[in-house]
Amino acid sequence: MLRERVAETIYVFTSSRYLEVAAGLIMTPQGCVVIDTLPFPSESRQMYDFARRNCPAGIRWVVNTHFHADHIYGNYLFEGIPIIAHEDTRTMLERVGEQALKEAKQETPELQEVRLRLPDITYRGRAAIRLADYNIELIHAPGHSSDCTMVYIEEEKILFAGDAVLPVPYIVGGDLHQMLKTLQKVQSLPLESIVQGHGGVLLRGEIPETLEAAVNYLKKVRSFVHSAVAKGASEREVLAWDVEKAGLSRVPLGGMAQELHRANLLYLYRSLQKEKLRRAG
Repeated sequence: MLRERVAETIYVFTSSRYLEVAAGLIMTPQGCVVIDTLPFPSESRQMYDFARRNCPAGIRWVVNTHFHADHIYGNYLFEGIPIIAHEDTRTMLERVGEQALKEAKQETPELQEVRLRLPDITYRGRAAIRLADYNIELIHAPGHSSDCTMVYIEEEKILFAGDAVLPVPYIVGGDLHQMLKTLQKVQSLPLESIVQGHGGVLLRGEIPETLEAAVNYLKKVRSFVHSAVAKGASEREVLAWDVEKAGLSRVPLGGMAQELHRANLLYLYRSLQKEKLRRAG
């Protein structure tokens, strides 16, 4: 696992085992805030131990950016520490969390010790944590999923974006229109760096171009798939449209960018096909 300092007392932990998923640690003299808890116990425990060693005032809160397993399976290690998330995160985990974890344990024996832990505190819209000199804002950011939370440290102009910002915007199970609105919200923030949910840290000089490319990508995908459905194109024809034709690289995330793109195309194509059949009926 990679540990990277993005400000004097703010760290990013990036998994070396699953799609470069990121978690964060904000340290202050009054305690620290953990952002997401990683999927595998071995890496979650490394972050937990680092936080315990380096935060004499203790871990005050854990924030979950959304309900997906790769961001919350380490929650159980932070016993007794309140977990904060959007209200939809708790709702989704209550609905699907136990079954998903049961299936994950069958596929990945290392997860046998994981216990599902739900958020203790939920919010709607926006919330804030004031800790020492930091104003830490929690911003609802739907699109990737309905419950996504971004964590903005105002004084440092650092955004832990969760999966609202990725090398390839990913809308499977989410909503393209909401994702565009969220990216526009990110563009409005004064930023020195963005910690993506997967794929590393974006520095100030990279941010405007990266966000604009993400917005353009979603617009191109939307236009392409709408046109394909109108013309009666098949799934195979739609999936042949390369991510680079949509303006993004296929290199990030160990070459998984193309697979995420194909999943986006298929999700949107099938959604539009269902809508077309509903209207026809």
